[in-house]
Amino acid sequence: MTPAGHGSDPLVRMYVVTGGRHSATRNHFDFVTLIALSPYSAQLSRAQLNPEMNAILGLLVRSAQSVAELGALLNLPMSVIRILLADLMETGHITTEGRIHLADEAPERMILEAVLEGLQKL
Repeated sequence: MTPAGHGSDPLVRMYVVTGGRHSATRNHFDFVTLIALSPYSAQLSRAQLNPEMNAILGLLVRSAQSVAELGALLNLPMSVIRILLADLMETGHITTEGRIHLADEAPERMILEAVLEGLQKL
């Protein structure tokens, strides 16, 4: 058996990462919501952020990313990404830039298929 936080049990790790929460209480994000650094992010302290939150901020330095892309790049479940994003939104580190739109007439199914195709390429 290994110490908590250092083990190979992904459920224990996710429990620790989210502080025991299984859903975000605020700021519900869907898969195609674009997340970007807030204009104030550089001035805010990152001392209280966990490594996964810092990794999210590191990915957003270059450009906005969808919730689905962040989950795939960090290999974290969507439920965990949503909780971390809600926390980062509350601290003012991130903001949303709307949703990904392929075309004005594109149905929801086409958007989801495009996101899935992108995730499979990662």
